[in-house]
Amino acid sequence: MPGLLLTDVRIVNEETVIEGDLLIKNGRIDTIGGDLASRGADRVIEGNGRWLLPGLIDDQVHFREPGMEHKADIATESAAAVAGGVTSFFEMPNTKPPTLSAAALEDKYHRAEGRARANYGFFFGAGRDNMDALMQLDPRTTPGIKIFMGASTGNLLVDDPEILDRIFATATVPVVTHCEDTPTIQANEAAMRERLGDVLEPRHHPAIRTTEACWRSSSFAVDLARRHGTNLHVLHLTTAREMALFEPGPIDGKRITAEACIHHLMFSDADYEVLGSRIKCNPAIKTAEDRAALLAALREGRIDILATDHAPHAIAEKDQSYSDAAAGLPLVQDFLPALLDLVSREELSIEQVVRKSSHNVAQRFDVADRGFIREGYWADLVLADPDTPTRIDADGVLSKCGWSPFEGRTLSGSVAATIVSGEPVWLDGQLTGIIAGQRLHFAR
Repeated sequence: MPGLLLTDVRIVNEETVIEGDLLIKNGRIDTIGGDLASRGADRVIEGNGRWLLPGLIDDQVHFREPGMEHKADIATESAAAVAGGVTSFFEMPNTKPPTLSAAALEDKYHRAEGRARANYGFFFGAGRDNMDALMQLDPRTTPGIKIFMGASTGNLLVDDPEILDRIFATATVPVVTHCEDTPTIQANEAAMRERLGDVLEPRHHPAIRTTEACWRSSSFAVDLARRHGTNLHVLHLTTAREMALFEPGPIDGKRITAEACIHHLMFSDADYEVLGSRIKCNPAIKTAEDRAALLAALREGRIDILATDHAPHAIAEKDQSYSDAAAGLPLVQDFLPALLDLVSREELSIEQVVRKSSHNVAQRFDVADRGFIREGYWADLVLADPDTPTRIDADGVLSKCGWSPFEGRTLSGSVAATIVSGEPVWLDGQLTGIIAGQRLHFAR
């Protein structure tokens, strides 16, 4: 049957790089390698020697729907995602209403159907009073349970040790955590306000949301997971100290895994002087030494997964005084170009990027038939150009918020094409108009 042929590509997959063609039929990878021009495909994308990678699976995004569509929605943010090489995303539960019930979870899947350009999964939120819903959760419907162990409000802030102990003891899917200790943060802010009054600035953010605040929470989560044998994934780590909590080496067999996000690898506290609240996020961007420790941990396997924590806000919500400025950055469109920038600086290898942003995510969360370039798997692919830079300007931002923390920068690589479930959704710098995202299946 006719299909889509990718010619003259360097296929980066499972620690190898091979040259040749790749043929897609019926949305899945049919044949890998060799000269496949005679196979009769009706569409051809010429690779011209560029890297062909499995599409990125971003396990941490906030697309703001339902309830905050003035910032973002599933349609706009999935468009930005495919422009950034992301073919699948997992979205977080802190929407309005939060995703604390099976009905709320299915509502999100319904909203994404026919609108998401990338494949989609939605986390189930842990609250202070939804233990019954957690106990009845179908493990095939979600990548995992998200717990805000700090840095949240209302029912989504779960910091009661008894509730946490019960969730960790009974969870049948991976538990993913935002780890910051709220009492430590509150005490730090109160002490700083007593000393400085109401003149706090963005540069004070890491002095409020400190290494100690992160360590107290993340070490508590790891201790709980070890006690109960929980499948734990700790999100967006930021400090050198926390690296000691995690074992180096391949992800195979690990029950406790760790993640770093792109902004913590690309910025340091020196950038607050210029970017101010534009890079205010939780946990905070910290020192250059912390950034270096994160990169070292990625290389040695203490950190298993790369993500964005894409969290868009309207520019008016960011450009306020420190205390009023919203925390979070839009990042999905810049994800692969930023990773290629790290590769160009030899801080990561392209094989490490593929492992941490595709293979390991699929493996950690039991994503069926995606995350690898294998015959028979869904054709979620990205054609990456390491030699053509990406200039980041506000005019090119596809996220509804209309800005990027990388504005004015040139990143040392670009996304030439993104293919979702066998369909080209981003090609030659433009959306193709094809809506190809599918509901992800979790093989449990």
